[in-house]
Amino acid sequence: MTTQYDPKAYNKLLISVSPGAIESEDDYERILSLIDQLMRKDEDALSPEEDRLLRLLAVLVEDYESHHYPMDAPTNPSVALRELMREHELKQADMVEIFGSQGTVSQVLNGKREISKSQARKLSKRFRLPIDVFI
Repeated sequence: MTTQYDPKAYNKLLISVSPGAIESEDDYERILSLIDQLMRKDEDALSPEEDRLLRLLAVLVEDYESHHYPMDAPTNPSVALRELMREHELKQADMVEIFGSQGTVSQVLNGKREISKSQARKLSKRFRLPIDVFI
């Protein structure tokens, strides 16, 4: 999202949250909790300042996790989607809005059908991940 933000409001938010390099599991859990609070809001309800903060916190978590919890990248988009659904406790029915039907969701998850570019864009937005994860 590239919506204009108010630097003064963003600075106040930064002061209240005090983000910084994650150096411990306690820092990690605190940042994850902040991300969870922001993600519980409807995407349209996030202020531009909150959206900017969320993106900053995601970068901090990604950096920490890449050093402390390295993982092999999923071998294909359907594996990535299954893992994301598991992590977010989603069912196939939760993906119908993106794929159009339960059958299509099933085919994608079973590797019998590729994810289209438009579906990949929707998944990217839904999970706030780069589109290339799903292509």
